[in-house]
Amino acid sequence: IGRFSVWDYVVFAAMLLVSTVIGIYYAFAGGGQKTSKDFLMGGRSMTALPVALSLAASFMSAVTVLGTPAEVYRFGAIFSIFAITYTLVVLCSAEIFLPVFYRLGITSTYEYLELRFNKYLRFCGTVLFIIQTASKLQSTSTLYTGIVIYAPALALNQVTGFDLWGAVVATGVVCTFYCTLGGLKAVVWTDVFQVGIMVAGFSSVIIRAVVVQEGIGRILNDSYYGGRLNFWDFNPNPLQRHTFWTIVLGGTFTWTGMYGVNQSQVQRYIACKTRFHAKLSLYINLVGLWVILVCAVLCGLALYSIYKDCDPWTAKQISAPDQLMPYLVLDILRDFPGLPGLFVASAYSGTLSTVSSSINALAAVTVEDLIRPYFRSLSEKKLSWISMGMSLFYGGVCIAMAALASLMGALLQAALSIFGMVGGPLLGLFALGILCSFANGVGAFMGLMFGFAVSLWVGIGAQIHPPLPERAMPLSLSTAGCNISILSNFTSPTKNPLTTLLYTQAKEHTRPVLADNWYSLSYLYFSTLGTLVTVAVGIVISLLTGMWQLQLCTPKKFALDTVCRTRTFYMKRTFYMTKKVEVLNWKPFTLAAEGTDNPAFSHVEMKVSGNKDKVNGLPI
Repeated sequence: IGRFSVWDYVVFAAMLLVSTVIGIYYAFAGGGQKTSKDFLMGGRSMTALPVALSLAASFMSAVTVLGTPAEVYRFGAIFSIFAITYTLVVLCSAEIFLPVFYRLGITSTYEYLELRFNKYLRFCGTVLFIIQTASKLQSTSTLYTGIVIYAPALALNQVTGFDLWGAVVATGVVCTFYCTLGGLKAVVWTDVFQVGIMVAGFSSVIIRAVVVQEGIGRILNDSYYGGRLNFWDFNPNPLQRHTFWTIVLGGTFTWTGMYGVNQSQVQRYIACKTRFHAKLSLYINLVGLWVILVCAVLCGLALYSIYKDCDPWTAKQISAPDQLMPYLVLDILRDFPGLPGLFVASAYSGTLSTVSSSINALAAVTVEDLIRPYFRSLSEKKLSWISMGMSLFYGGVCIAMAALASLMGALLQAALSIFGMVGGPLLGLFALGILCSFANGVGAFMGLMFGFAVSLWVGIGAQIHPPLPERAMPLSLSTAGCNISILSNFTSPTKNPLTTLLYTQAKEHTRPVLADNWYSLSYLYFSTLGTLVTVAVGIVISLLTGMWQLQLCTPKKFALDTVCRTRTFYMKRTFYMTKKVEVLNWKPFTLAAEGTDNPAFSHVEMKVSGNKDKVNGLPI
């Protein structure tokens, strides 16, 4: 295979340079970052299209560029069923969570937890987010950003000889630079540029593969006879890694935790100038997710068509599946100087977009949840400078975590899977507050603790006793067409590889009963389990600690209802009390007319301001 040329390095450097220039521009455009809201929320003036592209870019991390094609190559195109999952996720996020968060005008999603429950739950949510380390399909945070920086650098280094630590440091420094100077606007607009680079990198590989294989028909034909077009598997077994049900049901919960309540995503779409633009950004983003998914699946099928008779992984030409895409790029694009560099730039664009959203989100929750509430005398200008300082700090932490990732090995993989379980209980906590209006602080806290405990239980168990290989159902790979004499000369330029964080081998020892049942649950159900346990326990505890008082709805600002009544039960007698609730105007700007019609109460309207002695037309 080929090696990197000067032109490849030029293309990669140009990507970093343009990203830096965008950060410098937004550091000074419009008078700079005058307040913390300007820095963290872009002055709440963003429009739908750039935010949508930014959301899509953050989804498409380097793990997607390198890992998803390898996933399709090994397990088939059933991964494309995630298109249905993404649709359900965007619908839930746009119609359930977005209206509440946008109406409140908050900066940190965890502010909602104090408004809805109490400040202790807000603190718990903030701390969990900051320390959270997520799996590849979950939210981003400090340790995960270290993996996002280091893992693709190592995968590319082992195949291309691309300088490992030069790439790690350059990526981390550039990302920290434009995040610190330009704030959210720089993050969003660099994402717009980077998503173009990523699609261009994918497209170059797909087009060249079609030419090499003499048409897309041959790629699809090879994939069909190789069993890779396995779109529909309706096996209801929750222990099987990927089926229609695990992807649609489990994937919906997993990704809703990302798009619905995770700070790094929510922060961007609530920075839009209107709620219409915020919703529109999610739906445009859905189209972007579909495009990215199609590109990744086509790359995976092209991988199989080209290497169906000589699998580079089995033949020891590469040391891990996530090196398949770099290997393919140098194989089929070696005669086109600059194109391998474009693919590397696309992988690192995914890294930059994911890490930049993490840095900005971490700065936001630190300033809004840990600094502003306890230092109320700080001016907006000082908070703006503090926000920049926190971005610089977290950028340095991410680079340090990349160095740590190079040393921790298998221990790090265990930490990734275990702490990735945090996403499910957090989603359950927000769902409890928004959908269950009678839930109280005690129930929410106990639900969070139980959900977290169950998630850690199954997560730790799955690490100690990994599922058997037949649960993943990898498809067959062949080396029948390999030239063994050439293979014996291949050596990897980097020793002690740590690239793939997704594949483990089951140890041969006595397995307990739970190992092949409870601990073998599909990884997509981990988040689902945490969410459902949190909600179920929260409901039960709330009812038990509510003194038999069932609040039928919460104020419009904190849930999806508009009218509040309380039904109180006294043994076998039941009577109704109707109480007037004055909703606080948390929105810092004028709300558009939304109507007060509430079908849950026979279309009666609540007019508090216009009729102070009546509620819903009834005297009090």
